[in-house]
Amino acid sequence: MPRVRRQNLPPRLLEHLLDRIRSRNISADQLGLLAEWLDATPEVPAGRWFKRFPGMAVCGEGELIKTFLQPGQLADGEEI
Repeated sequence: MPRVRRQNLPPRLLEHLLDRIRSRNISADQLGLLAEWLDATPEVPAGRWFKRFPGMAVCGEGELIKTFLQPGQLADGEEI
């Protein structure tokens, strides 16, 4: 199983993620929880997946985080 990639993200993906953080008002607290989870170098499925946090959901595919959702938005893929 792959692990979430934290470096050398495609520039357009990084721009998209930063835009989603701003437009969906993802708080610093939620980003802190994400950072703690990433520090554990979690394994993720090769296909689509998502991880719920109290104030957001992180959606990815394989080793890449693809977007951030607000509570109530529907996530697609395997919940981890």
